[in-house]
Amino acid sequence: MRLAMTALAAVVMIVGPALAQDSPMPEDLAWKLLELGRVIDPPKTAALYAPLQQKEPYQGVKVERDLKYGPADRHLLDVFTPEAAGPARPVLIYIHGGGFVAGNKRAPGSPFYDNIMLWAAKNGFVGVNATYRLAPAFPWPAGAEDLGAIVKWVSDNIGARGGDPARIFLMGQSAGAIHVASYVSHGEFHKVKGGGLAGAILVSGIYDLTASPAGDAELAYYGSDLSRYAERSSLQGLLASPIPLLVTAAELDPPRFVAQFELLKQAACKRPSGCARSFMLPQHSHMSEVYAINTADTRLTDQILEFVKSVK
Repeated sequence: MRLAMTALAAVVMIVGPALAQDSPMPEDLAWKLLELGRVIDPPKTAALYAPLQQKEPYQGVKVERDLKYGPADRHLLDVFTPEAAGPARPVLIYIHGGGFVAGNKRAPGSPFYDNIMLWAAKNGFVGVNATYRLAPAFPWPAGAEDLGAIVKWVSDNIGARGGDPARIFLMGQSAGAIHVASYVSHGEFHKVKGGGLAGAILVSGIYDLTASPAGDAELAYYGSDLSRYAERSSLQGLLASPIPLLVTAAELDPPRFVAQFELLKQAACKRPSGCARSFMLPQHSHMSEVYAINTADTRLTDQILEFVKSVK
């Protein structure tokens, strides 16, 4: 065995073999993610997945870069449209993470997060990859405000690009999932009636800010007045919202994200519309869950496709 026995490895030895037998993840890659552990390490995780991703120029897809959806420097989005003609397609908007203070829709020379857009275009969507203003210069509620502007831009402009404005799905990961949850749960940020969404996909987010101590990232975005954290959380608003939800997390997520996944999963069964679709992604970590999109590992994207098909 390549890895010294640790508490984490012991758990995987107990539950992992059944998961790994039919896993599309190469065994060597699974071990490397396990060695990284329950940490958020974009550079090391990207190094594992970048060789598996497509490189530009991309075939069969039209890409429009840095379209403006608002006045700020970071009010930018990319649109990925399949070149083949067809009926109006559902739209997948992706919102990146970065702890509220960092991150972008794309870094020069990196395949991320073009990989998500390429998967979307290959699977019948028009893809929209957006960025937003960052803390501490732009604290709460800048993220939710920006998502309101993104959804409004897509609703107004995506029809001319082959997208269906009645079938917009908003997906976010990590801080991006928190912004998506904030947008869905706080109707005051909606610039389109009812929020303008057919569904929301929450990947490894935080939904109850009061459930654990605030870290530097939360303090930078939500501020130092902890008495405001309950009203700025998304949990109660998500339970009241009629927008369909897909809630996911990764098996190797840091414990806080796993706890928040379980919290929302259980609480969401109190929604008038019934339990939200939920899925724990085996073998993956906080970053690999999205870096793996558009590879042979389709476990998360299979769930996304099933969710989209289930929404009437």
